[in-house]
This record gives sequence, C-alpha cells and structure tokens, in this order.
Amino acid sequence: MLYQIFGWLGSIGLILGYLPQAIQTIRTRKTDGISLPGFIMMAVGSLCFMCQGLMLCIRQGIEVGIFFFITNFITATCSVIIFVIKMRNDYGKKN
Repeated sequence: MLYQIFGWLGSIGLILGYLPQAIQTIRTRKTDGISLPGFIMMAVGSLCFMCQGLMLCIRQGIEVGIFFFITNFITATCSVIIFVIKMRNDYGKKN
C-alpha cells in the first residue's frame, strides 16, 4: 500500500509540475525559453516510463504500474503538444 501511495503522490507531483508549462505554451504560443534538446530528452524519458508502466501493468497487475503509465501518458501528451508548437515557432522564424 505504501508503494501505491508514493507512486500516486509522485504522479500527481510530476503532472502538476509539467502541466502549467504545457498550458502556458498552448495559451501564449511562446517557446523561446524552452531548450529543444533538453525538452526532447524529457519527452523520451516520459515515453520510456510510459512503456515501463504498461509492461508492469501487463506483467504484475494493473495496480502496480498504472501510475507510471498514467503520469507519463499525460506528460508525453503535453510534450508532443509543446514540441509541435516549438517546431512551428522555430520553423516559422527561419522563413
């Protein structure tokens, strides 16, 4: 049970830490302060942890890996949205 409590607390913390950046980027469309290489590495990390969560769900039961999967699904989705906006902004500046 303690494992799940820490898992869900970590999930909530990561989502609440990541979501404001996504919301601000979507609202303002400003991406000048976002480091593309660093951001790509965070997105890759989210995708890898999402896969790990899915594998844990399949192998050990849904209660074990669901918070890994949900958290990283949300952060990966935010990453894709921010990445698309960042690429449009950077590509648009060069034209």
